[in-house]
Amino acid sequence: MAPIERITLFKIPDEAGRDRVLEQYKVMAKTATKNGKPYILSAAAGHSFPDPRNKGYTLSVKTTFGSLEDMQYYDKECEAHKALKAVAKPVMEEVLTSYFENVL
Repeated sequence: MAPIERITLFKIPDEAGRDRVLEQYKVMAKTATKNGKPYILSAAAGHSFPDPRNKGYTLSVKTTFGSLEDMQYYDKECEAHKALKAVAKPVMEEVLTSYFENVL
């Protein structure tokens, strides 16, 4: 099975809020484990460049998982992801997530 690529976009109007979420992503990338081992293959995050095509989404994240099962674990059970959501929820207006199997 090919890796699962996950794109998450946040609408966070306040720059300080975006910075807090980015800091928590850094923590999550270092602490997310499954069965005691790191399971996220890669993560990248940053402020979105101002552009009308981004429809107001101000923070962009790309996460790569080895399998759909790993991504589902991330959504439902990962303690590091739960901590990230606790930081993001109070500062975000909206979130959009899409994922796909990389065929390249």
